[in-house]
Formats: sequence, structure tokens, C-alpha cells
Amino acid sequence: MTDEMTRYSDADLAEFKEIIINKMQKAQADLDLIKSAYMNDLNNGTDDTSPTFKAFEEGSETMSKEANSQLAIRQEKFLRDLKNALFRVENKTYGVCRVTGKLIGKERLKIVPHATMSIEAKNLQR
Repeated sequence: MTDEMTRYSDADLAEFKEIIINKMQKAQADLDLIKSAYMNDLNNGTDDTSPTFKAFEEGSETMSKEANSQLAIRQEKFLRDLKNALFRVENKTYGVCRVTGKLIGKERLKIVPHATMSIEAKNLQR
């Protein structure tokens, strides 16, 4: 079995690298947006409104902060996964299923560039 059969070509890896970098830039912009929304939540007080409305507003604000916090955590994990994928591109192990050792399909990697398992391996987990 040749080396080319067990890993993607350098040209393919370069293409995946570009996809990953683009996704990382968008993910970072999204994370910055989430964080700025969170910071704005801290500054948007309801000091000049009625006490009843203020109680509702504070409850909503707490939920909003929690939702933003969860979004930020998910986004940070997504960025970390993308960085790890970039590392795998650099060491030429990108696109190899960590369960089966086979190449993950190109179409799957284009949609989910941080995938570490093939559809076959994912289905085995169910």
C-alpha cells in the first residue's frame, strides 16, 4: 500500500488548510460578536424603568448571559477543534479516521473540517 493511499495528497491538504483557516476566521469573528454582546448585556441597565419591569428584565438578562456564555464555550471548543485540525494538516495526518484508520470522505471534511471520524466509525458508535 502506497503512502498516498493512507493520507491525502499535499494538494488536498492545502485545500483543506484553506477551508479550515476560513472557518477559523469566521468562528473567531462569531466568538468576538458573542463576547461583545455579553459585554453589552452588562452595560444595558434598566435603572430608569419601573421595578416590575426591572425584575422581568433582570430574569431575561440572566438567561441571555447564560445563553451567551454557553454559545461562547461552544464557539471556543469549535475554534480549538479547528486549530487541532490545522495541526493534523501540518503533520499530514489530517483526514484519517481515528477509529478505522481509513481516509474520511472529502465531502464530509469540506462540511465538517474538524472531523476525526468517518461516517462509518460514527455509525458504529450509535
